[in-house]
Amino acid sequence: MTHLEIEAFFEIIKSGSISLAAQNLYVTQPALSRRIKTLEEELGYALFLRRKGQRRIELTPQGEAFVSVARKWQTVWQEARDLCTLDTSNVLNISSVGSVSSYILPQVFESISKTPGAVSRVCFHNYHSFEAYQYVLGGLVDIALISDDIYCKDVETIPAFQEPMVLAANSAMILPDNVHPKDLDCRQEIRLPWNPEYDAWHDFWFGPAPEYRVFLDQMNLLEYMLSWENTWAVVPLSVAHRISSFDCVAVRQLEAPPPERIIYYLKSGSRKEAVVHRFLEALDETLRSIPGVTSFLGSHIR
Repeated sequence: MTHLEIEAFFEIIKSGSISLAAQNLYVTQPALSRRIKTLEEELGYALFLRRKGQRRIELTPQGEAFVSVARKWQTVWQEARDLCTLDTSNVLNISSVGSVSSYILPQVFESISKTPGAVSRVCFHNYHSFEAYQYVLGGLVDIALISDDIYCKDVETIPAFQEPMVLAANSAMILPDNVHPKDLDCRQEIRLPWNPEYDAWHDFWFGPAPEYRVFLDQMNLLEYMLSWENTWAVVPLSVAHRISSFDCVAVRQLEAPPPERIIYYLKSGSRKEAVVHRFLEALDETLRSIPGVTSFLGSHIR
């Protein structure tokens, strides 16, 4: 798939015929037809209906669906061309697991934006832990925050912070200050997959196949679901700290709690040290503003 082929595809749609499109692009009609034929062969399906005597060309169903894909391809192609004039030395490419990006990073990014200098722009991506290793290794991400650490020869896995797990429940529930897991009804649980250590704790108290109310892998839905009657979830303290401001949410300590959650950061080599250093400074500042969260970043940024 080339730029010339995509250009030919859109010009034919715009012009309504191959002959007029060829004139507009200053190429012969056979040359333009070859571009489309090559594109169709690569894709494995026809883009245009070819009927005898038909003056205005029409798209096949696959051709209609391909329009949005071709637009995206054009955008990526233009971005690739712009790289030669783009200074990316001060751009922070970062990824994170959802809970950290939803409840901690907004404050970090705000802090960075207010301090001119090392970071000119932030490009953020939401990746699971395993994906993050691959992107850091490939140089597409400068630093990543993950919850499940694995061994990767060429990527450093460094503890960033640690925090206890607590109970977040619908505020209408009558609960003591300290709640034991055996007193919770798992049929009302909003189940979240924090890490393997948490899963083992959960299996111990609720069994390997509990009848939870909702399984949730999108953090931005948590507050909404905690507004439902009798719902509850076990969450990291940083999450509870942010959502406790909602009237529908009450936070309680857990007896026999899960192991504390550790978030790690990944980096590879010495790429963009100043940019990464500024991010870690802002992250450490934010973490230290959350009571009960232990930051390990102080020694890393001095």
